[in-house]
Amino acid sequence: MSPTLKSLRALSDATRLRIMALLERDELSVNELQEITRMGQSRISTHLGLLSDCGLVKSRREGKRTFYGLNPAADPLANEFIQLALRGAHELSDHSHDQINLKRILTRRREQAQVFFNQVAGRFDRVYGPGRSWQAFGHLLLRMLPAITVADLGAGEGLLSELLARRCKKVIAVDNSEKIVAFGAAKAKKNGLKNLEFRQGDLQQPPIEPASVDLVILSQALHHAEDPAAALVSAAKLLKPRGQLLLLDLLAHKFEDARKLYGDRWLGFAESDLHRWLEAAGFRKIEISVVAREEQPPHFQTLLASGEK
Repeated sequence: MSPTLKSLRALSDATRLRIMALLERDELSVNELQEITRMGQSRISTHLGLLSDCGLVKSRREGKRTFYGLNPAADPLANEFIQLALRGAHELSDHSHDQINLKRILTRRREQAQVFFNQVAGRFDRVYGPGRSWQAFGHLLLRMLPAITVADLGAGEGLLSELLARRCKKVIAVDNSEKIVAFGAAKAKKNGLKNLEFRQGDLQQPPIEPASVDLVILSQALHHAEDPAAALVSAAKLLKPRGQLLLLDLLAHKFEDARKLYGDRWLGFAESDLHRWLEAAGFRKIEISVVAREEQPPHFQTLLASGEK
């Protein structure tokens, strides 16, 4: 087959156009492309193979990883096809989401913090050590908390709020259930946690003064919100300048039974949507990554998102 026909064939698939547009910004590994596009590894490798065979994409090894990028030494014909591919990719509906996810991946790569955490987590259970546990690590990290004021939105019975109250200056736990708020308040009183206050309210209009807290936490709460984007705007209003938001929630999934089993309004969220909503709410230094994957079906994955006001 002639080079022209091979290139036309390679660029006839929308997925390969998406990959070309991602590689325009920077070199990426298969794993990074997989995380951005949410496609399988073998599928991405097949597409990269076709693009490489046409001379549109080049690869290089770095340690154990292979990085792919647009061919900087492409001949005039191949370069013409590269420009056509990039022009076509900009017209795809997935393009804006891909670019948001790409920005997130490149930011994380630069900072390397999540890479280090994954390495530590991967080694944690390999060798038994007496007294070594996530519970102990949690208490150690809890001691590092400064004397700050925290809003725990969608707090439920307040398990996380109770832990934070043992170190923080003040914790305000908000939930929309009158019974749960009463239960949490009674338990806090029983445990002598005078700096833990329970308030009834929803995520869109939390009953907390504007610019009064240092940290807002949304732990597995946003997927219960009627309007997640509006809830994040409300959370931003509660923060003092340079205050932070920490959010734990589910990655987008297709387990429909979660609606009736757990009362979920939303079946998780795409990283690109969270990033877009956080930016619109005025947050900066946004980081989003998958921090946990359940081994049992339906294999829920947990996202950690953070931002600074």
